[in-house]
Amino acid sequence: MRRITPLTVLCALGLALTGCLGEGERAAGASAAATAFEELLRSEDGTGLCAALAPETRSEVEQSEQKECAEAITAQDLPEGGDVRSAEVYGRQARVVLEGDTLFLSRFPDGWKVVAAGCTPRPERPYDCVVEGG
Repeated sequence: MRRITPLTVLCALGLALTGCLGEGERAAGASAAATAFEELLRSEDGTGLCAALAPETRSEVEQSEQKECAEAITAQDLPEGGDVRSAEVYGRQARVVLEGDTLFLSRFPDGWKVVAAGCTPRPERPYDCVVEGG
């Protein structure tokens, strides 16, 4: 019969807490990226906004407006989101709900990028987003 030592219990507890903190850190990272996107939106920094977009979303914005991203993104009717209300992370994907907007983000090697913005929920249907990747 094996005995469970205090060291075993501490190791198991440490692993459990590390997993929880990892998810919390990912949610904090997604929230920070959403907040940074909102700051760029308020300052009308088209170049910064484009850098914050996922590659497919950036391409979609350029194609839909037939303009370079920095000019096209500022022409979008994106609402000001305000403060973060919640952030949910599902693996490499996240949904950040703000006071006046919902952003969807994806984790890339260089950080969280906005996949969709200006999103409003629709009952029993997918969100309707002003900006989204293809």
